[in-house]
Amino acid sequence: MPTTDPRSRIPRTDTLLASAEAIAAIPRLGPDAVRRLVGATQDRARRGEIAPEQVSETLADALARQRTTRLRPVLNATGVVIHTNLGRAPLSSAAIDAVREAAEYVDVELDLATGKRSKRGAAARAALLAQCPAAEDALVVNNGAAALVLATTTLAQGREIIVSRGELIEIGAGFRLPDLIASTGARLREVGTTNRTHPQDYADAIGPDTGCILKVHPSNFRVEGFTSSVAVPELHELAARHDLPLLVDLGSGLLEPDPLLPDEPDATSALSAGADVTTASGDKLLGGPQAGIILGRNEIVGRMAKHPLARAVRADKLALAALEATLTGPVAPTTEALHADPARLRERAEKLAAEVGGEVVAHDGRVGGGGGAGVPLPGWAVSLPENAAAAMRLGDPAVMPRVHDGRCLVDLRCVPEADDQRLTAAVRAALG
Repeated sequence: MPTTDPRSRIPRTDTLLASAEAIAAIPRLGPDAVRRLVGATQDRARRGEIAPEQVSETLADALARQRTTRLRPVLNATGVVIHTNLGRAPLSSAAIDAVREAAEYVDVELDLATGKRSKRGAAARAALLAQCPAAEDALVVNNGAAALVLATTTLAQGREIIVSRGELIEIGAGFRLPDLIASTGARLREVGTTNRTHPQDYADAIGPDTGCILKVHPSNFRVEGFTSSVAVPELHELAARHDLPLLVDLGSGLLEPDPLLPDEPDATSALSAGADVTTASGDKLLGGPQAGIILGRNEIVGRMAKHPLARAVRADKLALAALEATLTGPVAPTTEALHADPARLRERAEKLAAEVGGEVVAHDGRVGGGGGAGVPLPGWAVSLPENAAAAMRLGDPAVMPRVHDGRCLVDLRCVPEADDQRLTAAVRAALG
């Protein structure tokens, strides 16, 4: 007597789409995504991976776990604070709330009192100037490279930019400063050598085609030994003598000095020392969203704001909202992680080790993102078998540890204390 094909017991598509779980998921995921999950679950039953009677339950679980983006949240247990592969600076709760509000209609270019168009980014500009009084004006664009491109295009398109050979850096993913500036139509006039550049080198290069003098913070490397470079005050004196603008690319985005990073340049010091304009990133040491920060003299920043390129690189409403909240709100997670108390980090590491096993070892964190090159951040980590790392990365939540010398190191510096229990559960699951 023929047996009934078990696939005939698989619930129909219309039945599954009419389930309470599917209907509830549509506003969050959209009808197409829900239909795809229904089909995928039915296909699992047809392949025999699950029984037909498990389809409804499996679908409900899949709908609950399905995210609206393929980007997955990750607990950063590497000890690297500004981790480019993990999105650089995590936003503060205030900045996250600001992004959520700005996702709807907002008065980004509207004066509600008059009903007329207003200046874009006015609130973020005011917040920047409040945090950096040495600047006369501010402009926000979509990232640090865009800020430098806009500045060099405005000041030196078709002309020469004088820069030290020791500052012709390559940043992440193979992007090189010379190529970036060449794309603006400006010509680089290299002076000095890799390890030594003197004031006279700049002076000898100045000519009728000079558009500006550029100083770049090397960021992610250090040259030590027989070295010499020219500081901002000396360059300011030279630039002023020849009526040339002095542009300083800071890289990591400090607005004022940080004793933890004595060699990291900041906007306040650079502008006070004579820089006409500074450029930096918003999602590094500043601890905000991806943005390019331009600070400097009214006349020059105003010219940049009016340049046609400014429209192409302007920041969107979400970045402007997050930047304003970062500047006016509580201490950013980046700052908290940089200045974390080593004693407290050890307490947390010992608690984790007691619950999952492993050894607590001394572990220096790093600034990351090209900031504080070579500056150690003393702390602690839990040392586990190396094979735990892959399971942690693929777990839920995903955890990114550091793999070093055949060990998996879990550093809690960048993990919010509120997530300690989630981290513990993830590590325990990875260890089986």
